[in-house]
Amino acid sequence: MTDDPIAELLIKIAAQDRAAFRDIYSASSSKLMGVLLRILGNRAEAEDALQEIYTRVWLRAGRFDPEKGRGMTWLIAIARNHAIDRLRARPPRAGNDDGEEVAQLADGSRSALAGLVAEGEARRVVKCFAELEADRAAAVQGAYLDGLSYEALAQRFGVPINTMRTWLRRSLLKLRECLDQ
Repeated sequence: MTDDPIAELLIKIAAQDRAAFRDIYSASSSKLMGVLLRILGNRAEAEDALQEIYTRVWLRAGRFDPEKGRGMTWLIAIARNHAIDRLRARPPRAGNDDGEEVAQLADGSRSALAGLVAEGEARRVVKCFAELEADRAAAVQGAYLDGLSYEALAQRFGVPINTMRTWLRRSLLKLRECLDQ
């Protein structure tokens, strides 16, 4: 296990080793903060979430299984899932329903040429998505537009989690190849 120092620390934390907890915080907090900032988009909320994540790590370290994956991967999954839960728990903004929020983000001053370019790009993306198998396209949409986890997608499509990862990786490669043409 020497090739995964985070896993070793998690095993020690499961035995209530406070020094290991300090060490894992030092080794992983910046990486987890980056994940949280990217998903939540708010530094104060990300800092609160980071504190909650380390509380979970202290309480749930015994659930970590080094046979199933690396320690950092387990920590990132906890952070990602917690951030997604926070996003889902956010109250909807007042007065915004059925896509009005997206419309408010649009630049009303863009030129006709910019509008045509954007419309053309949107058509290309739709065309490329249509070239994917229907379940693969739905999985990509679920992961990258709806924020679903690999686990949730694997359950939704009735496939193992590694198969879902492969679907997503290959689908993204096909989309990139299509869009580069």
